[in-house]
Amino acid sequence: MNELVTHVIEAHGGQDRYSRFDSATVHFRAGGSLWRLKGREGILRHAAVRLDLRRQHASHHPFTAPHLRTSLTARRVAVETTAGEVTAERFDPRASFPEDVRAPWDDLHVAYFAGYAMWTYLTSPFTFTSPGFETEELSPVTEEGETWRRLKVTFPEHIATHCHEQVLHFDSDGLLRRHDYTPEVINAGPAAQYVSEYKEFDGIMVPTRRRVFRRAADGSVFRDVELVTIDIESVLFI
Repeated sequence: MNELVTHVIEAHGGQDRYSRFDSATVHFRAGGSLWRLKGREGILRHAAVRLDLRRQHASHHPFTAPHLRTSLTARRVAVETTAGEVTAERFDPRASFPEDVRAPWDDLHVAYFAGYAMWTYLTSPFTFTSPGFETEELSPVTEEGETWRRLKVTFPEHIATHCHEQVLHFDSDGLLRRHDYTPEVINAGPAAQYVSEYKEFDGIMVPTRRRVFRRAADGSVFRDVELVTIDIESVLFI
């Protein structure tokens, strides 16, 4: 296993502890300019998401109404009642996203994007040892007066996520500080996500503050507009 991967997994609680759990339920607040751009401001202002840790599945609740929830897998997204009745669904959801960055999103677009994004964030870095994932340490960078080690992660085709290759920056303690990727379904270019305010939940270290900004091709970050904000209030691993 890549030495950096081993280091960061231990820093986040260790693979042994993580493997004891099957799911995580996360209560959070989301905001940022993306939701206004897509005509969905406030849709995830205060919500919860349940994530399966052994397969890619996410479910947000409530979603647009108290009795509705989402269901996300890599190839399908749906909105259903809390009793399990499907009210809307879409197969191959990635192909449905509009090319125009200013085009509005429907409920299923939001459910797919939010579902795979939260699953990616909350299962990292533990999933990096799963079959199909490839990792490579890149040269370190200096930012905020610190040296951050960089890990390039290549996601397998069967996982829905922002893009095939992503780069994560870790501090000397092995904790994530920055996450670079291109959210392809938005079609607005690369982004940089800064994470902070780590807290321990059931022995797992989780950053509770995430802020996403536009990123230039040279790696510089435009911090004038927060594209997405995520503030985590609680996490329960079961």
